[in-house]
Amino acid sequence: MSGDLLDAQAALERICSRVGPLPHETRAVDAALGRVLRQDVASPADLPPFDNSAMDGFALAADGEFVPAGSELPIVGTRAAGDAAVAGGVGAWEIMTGARLPQGLDRVVPVERTRRLTAPPRVQLEADVKRGQNVRLRGSDVACGEEVLLAGTVLAPQHLMLLAALGVAELAVSARPRVAVLCTGRELVDAPGQSLASGEIRNSNGPFLAARVPRAGAELAHAETVGDEIDAFLAALERAQRAGAHVIVSTGAVSMGRHDFIPQALRRIGAEILLHRIAIRPGKPLLAARLPDGRLFLGLPGNPIAVAVGWRFFVEPALRVMLGLAPEQPWRVPLAADQDTRQGLRFHLKSRLALDAGGRLTVHVLPGQESYRIRPLAAANAWVVIPASQTDTRAGTLVDVYGLGHLDSPVPDTATR
Repeated sequence: MSGDLLDAQAALERICSRVGPLPHETRAVDAALGRVLRQDVASPADLPPFDNSAMDGFALAADGEFVPAGSELPIVGTRAAGDAAVAGGVGAWEIMTGARLPQGLDRVVPVERTRRLTAPPRVQLEADVKRGQNVRLRGSDVACGEEVLLAGTVLAPQHLMLLAALGVAELAVSARPRVAVLCTGRELVDAPGQSLASGEIRNSNGPFLAARVPRAGAELAHAETVGDEIDAFLAALERAQRAGAHVIVSTGAVSMGRHDFIPQALRRIGAEILLHRIAIRPGKPLLAARLPDGRLFLGLPGNPIAVAVGWRFFVEPALRVMLGLAPEQPWRVPLAADQDTRQGLRFHLKSRLALDAGGRLTVHVLPGQESYRIRPLAAANAWVVIPASQTDTRAGTLVDVYGLGHLDSPVPDTATR
């Protein structure tokens, strides 16, 4: 298998076919932010729960469509938010925004369109008031029993606002996938303040993946840096399994060199190699395996941008399956400039999405696409993906654009740099 390059889409399908949605769990609404809803939610109540006033003014009733300007009505009561139901009868009721309309009243005149008179207390209308004016009817936002949120919704603050207004206390949400991260390489130094010996480099992949895991809707179950020895790696792999990881992701040691030991280590424990080497750039040596206990293992090459691409376009889609989310759909945006790509490979390009002077979206592929260059990734707000089959990459050509994470929509610049 390692001698051939597997098509990127076929590789993704092979990976995702080895995982399925995790069981759902029940969470209180106030603890559900960012979670994936697993069951549709139907409203248990009407919203608003009763007819109420849309503004400060006077609530009225009449037999006709209009109460004409110039009418004078006695002020017979006052209603504030929180007051209980009361019969309205005849006359005008002074009412505050959100207060329940007295029974039998069906319109509200704004206070600024009235004139208060005394001896006896009454109100004079300065404009016609029609039936239903300035009234929020019961159930006009949401009717009891109406479906308000669908399974697969990633819960955001506005969803929690709606659920709180409806009195929904608990939700069925996807369990968070648990991910372990194993960085390999005796040259790696984890401690930021530690001096580097000759040949050593700082571990940037570990902090990157640890930060991306929760942004992808998952939990970091275990993180460890190990050297280049098979026994040490297998011991770390066992620790990751004991930590309850559903998916184990490694960096480094999956290419074709003498010290790229991970394929050999996996075969030793009887893992099934699903794929090794994909027709992509960067990240060609990516490896996927099914461990003997059924867990998914993804071995990413060690270069930082190969790690970023492998995580974003092969690990995160698997996490989407586990979360119960539909496959991701890219934006289609025109290239700002010609782009050179090699046929036969799918390219993943660090990019910036922007609005041009006319308010149109355009995407700029950044300089410095080599897999060791981290600084352009820090400047990127999007990924451009160009399939191996796409031959036209001139300026103006539509290309697939993805956010930096599967739950992150691209946010365009308002001006290019």
